Amino acid sequence: MDGVLCDELLEEVLRRLPWRVPFFASSTADVSLVSKRGLRLYRSTTSTLSLRLSPDNCTPHSLSYFLSHFPCLSSLSITIEGRDRVSSFPDQILLSVASSCPKLTHLCLQPEPVSRFPLLSLSTSCPRLTSLDIALPRPFCSHWLRCFHSLKNLNVSFLSVPQGFEPVDAACEGNFDGELKLETLHVSGIRRGDHGLNWLWKSCKNLKKLQLNRCDGIGDDTSRSSFVKCLKGLREVELIHCRYEILSKLVNNCASLSALLVHDTFTGTKGLRQFITHSRCNLRKLDLRTCRGLPRENYLLAVGEKFRGLLSLRLHGFFSNTDEGLKTMMLAMSNEVEELALVNCNLGPGLLTTLGQKFRNLRKLDLSSNRRMLADEESISCNFLTELKVRSCRGLTNASLASMFKSCKQLESVDIMDCPGIEAEYVEFFLLNCPRLRQICVEESKLSDVSRLWASKKLVELVFR
Repeated sequence: MDGVLCDELLEEVLRRLPWRVPFFASSTADVSLVSKRGLRLYRSTTSTLSLRLSPDNCTPHSLSYFLSHFPCLSSLSITIEGRDRVSSFPDQILLSVASSCPKLTHLCLQPEPVSRFPLLSLSTSCPRLTSLDIALPRPFCSHWLRCFHSLKNLNVSFLSVPQGFEPVDAACEGNFDGELKLETLHVSGIRRGDHGLNWLWKSCKNLKKLQLNRCDGIGDDTSRSSFVKCLKGLREVELIHCRYEILSKLVNNCASLSALLVHDTFTGTKGLRQFITHSRCNLRKLDLRTCRGLPRENYLLAVGEKFRGLLSLRLHGFFSNTDEGLKTMMLAMSNEVEELALVNCNLGPGLLTTLGQKFRNLRKLDLSSNRRMLADEESISCNFLTELKVRSCRGLTNASLASMFKSCKQLESVDIMDCPGIEAEYVEFFLLNCPRLRQICVEESKLSDVSRLWASKKLVELVFR
């Protein structure tokens, strides 16, 4: 077989092979174990690569030589291990990548910071780069971004390093005109008073999605007006562990916003209350993941009344003495909701009946970690439900699973991990009788030989995490 097919035909076969075939350990990587020719052809067709490097197992020269065997590489992820933050090793690695991977479109190099010089080299050597994920030292200088003419997605983490690692460049504080093509921007670690961000905000005129993670502010005083201007055309915003002042700036400046995620444990509800009350946007997706900052019951009612066009609602960590606020909110919402998640919430009896009666268009339902609800007498009766997650719902039993099968004929994906009341026999029954099932997440110990056989025949993916 090795001598029958030419290289071009074998390469085409490899490109069409799935990276991982369900139920088997085989993948395209196995071809590299057959022969030197197989290894060469495997590398020549590989487009995605993930590496973990340290000075103990890699040198810049050896990395350049290794990467030269992957001519079609378009996506590269490198994790640097075992170094302090004053080393030049990340810069050397980035220079090696720049000289060896001219076809890169996606690069992730974390978590150690890199300086500006290798980034300028990268912009010249990899003109097709559209996505970049890196860490940078303070003070921040963003003007190197002008050299990346194809860049649309940027993920940058700001790190504090010993003084002297990256000298302050006067150009960082200068006034430059420019407009970046960035559509997605993820920024982590901004502190109040950080310099150099004004130009970044001012140049992001095409942003569609903004994610801020662990940010105490948006920069120094010169950054405020520029930040507000870059909010104008935003469609999606994610705020993770950020101060409420940032959320409050969305109220009057994000009329086009359609998706909002707030994951916040220390800011209180002031900014969120202000947004819910005064926002002029037509939200389609709302995700509130917080333990102490979620609004009280009257704010939940305000969510239902304010955002009647929601297609997706996710609440995580809502606790109350009663669930009346939650029920009232759901009754006030439009029946257009297609995705609903009530994770680790205080949900009482009767809620599932409300769900089935109100949300006729529901497709995805996540009730994970609700340990006190979902008794046998209740039924998840959503006829068009395709995805259901009840992980760690310890009240579920075999009868619950049987009821689930009777009421939800369209299920394609189910997560019943960590539900001790569901036994292997009923998992087998579910696999045999759920016609559209394509994925099930369950403990490996609950899968009998019959279950595995039927999963293989029906092409159902088994997930054990």
